[in-house]
Amino acid sequence: MILTMKTQSLHIYIIGVLLILLPVLTDSCHRNRATDITYTTQDYEEVYSDLDEIRAKGKLTVVTEYNSISYFIYRGQPMGYQYQMLQELANYLDLDLDVRVSNNLDQNFRELASGEVDLIAMNLTVTADRSEQVNFTAPHLQTRQVLVQRKPGNWEVMNKKQVEDWLIRNQLELAGKTVYVQKGSVYASRLRSLSNEIGGGIHIREVEVESEQLIHRVALGEIDYTVCDENVGLVNATYFPELDVQTAISFPQNVAWAVRFGSAELKNEIDSWLMDFTRSRKYAIIYNKYFRNQHSVNIINSDYYALGSGKISKYDEIIRKESETIGWDWRLISSMVYQESRFNPEALSWAGAYGLMQLMPNTAQRYGVTPASSTESQIRAGLSFIKWLDELFSKTIPDKEERIKFVLASYNIGYGHIQDARNLAEKFGDNPNVWDESVNEWLLKKSEPQYYNDPVVKYGYARGVETYNYVKQVLNRYDHYKNIVNSEVIASIRPLQ
Repeated sequence: MILTMKTQSLHIYIIGVLLILLPVLTDSCHRNRATDITYTTQDYEEVYSDLDEIRAKGKLTVVTEYNSISYFIYRGQPMGYQYQMLQELANYLDLDLDVRVSNNLDQNFRELASGEVDLIAMNLTVTADRSEQVNFTAPHLQTRQVLVQRKPGNWEVMNKKQVEDWLIRNQLELAGKTVYVQKGSVYASRLRSLSNEIGGGIHIREVEVESEQLIHRVALGEIDYTVCDENVGLVNATYFPELDVQTAISFPQNVAWAVRFGSAELKNEIDSWLMDFTRSRKYAIIYNKYFRNQHSVNIINSDYYALGSGKISKYDEIIRKESETIGWDWRLISSMVYQESRFNPEALSWAGAYGLMQLMPNTAQRYGVTPASSTESQIRAGLSFIKWLDELFSKTIPDKEERIKFVLASYNIGYGHIQDARNLAEKFGDNPNVWDESVNEWLLKKSEPQYYNDPVVKYGYARGVETYNYVKQVLNRYDHYKNIVNSEVIASIRPLQ
């Protein structure tokens, strides 16, 4: 067929356009191999959330994993390598930290892609496949994958050679063995590659259980083998000396966090911070605290290591029982008690407040308790006071979640000072029934003469900054308690079926 000059020109134009668009079309669709989800550049634009947008929200939303290294509650306090690193990052960025927890890798990748979280802060091994799905930050660790196995039952009385002969040291010996790994993890990918290298035969079981919990199952004899990062394995070997984590199954690999492809500014800022922070003395302290601390075993064996026990303090049973009488979540009351007394029943403040609930003498007298009263009686009195405050505010603040903030503030500084702050808010055009960025700001102003001398203020000067922080800290800790001390998390550490 002979083409006319006009037709030839049109065909050349179309081919040229296609050649220009081809890289765009191919780059605009990334296959999420870990989650089996396809998402496109258009998806990123729809959920685009870079540093300016995050700053506008005022908080950095992250998802991390819960285990004895990354994030956990011990004696009422949130702790963990990832948690402390994230807190340092949030301080550097001057943002609040909103922590979510999930050990489901597929879910975490989906939530990052959809914009529900800004950052996946886990020990993510950097791989080529994952680099097609997410933008990795600069690495914060280097480690290698190791086999987790049990030593023989009488290993303590055997000589070193006998123990070594019992253990797998040659990767070829994994043929015919069943190895459990977390679903969607790089451990599964590495085992598949290794199985191919040795001619097959490794039975790989991917399960919806976090890798540290699988380590514990090896120690308990529920399963024979799993795979984890070496630094995690070494820590767990201090908890369970019957474990062996000396057999490497990979070369050293970089471990990093992940952001969306559209969050270049956030990535650059995190990279810059990591480059400096990981060389600092503070980072060395954090790393050693969680990866080289021989006393870590005391934490995981404690009744107040919440991941293992489901407990926050030894007063949980009393707090649960009494909280039901006022319809409040016992974990919120526990966060209050921690803030008030650090669960110390002998605590005494400079102002005369005493006990777990730090009741002032006049308030305590109203509810019939003294420093000599039982802990249960003091908790009951504190909750009666909370109920009274709740009922007062319910007349004007119907939303329970909002009302909780006013009750917490009043418990800390007194009902009268909060009413003053509400009066100031109303006088100057703010909402007297909203705490954040309204009444809390006016409470801060009650330390300034022009406001504490205002005619609508009846109770005078107040140092509002302490109460401002009190409400924020109690609610933040409550979020951590909800993250860890809940039925889903507790269920996840039960034995495999």
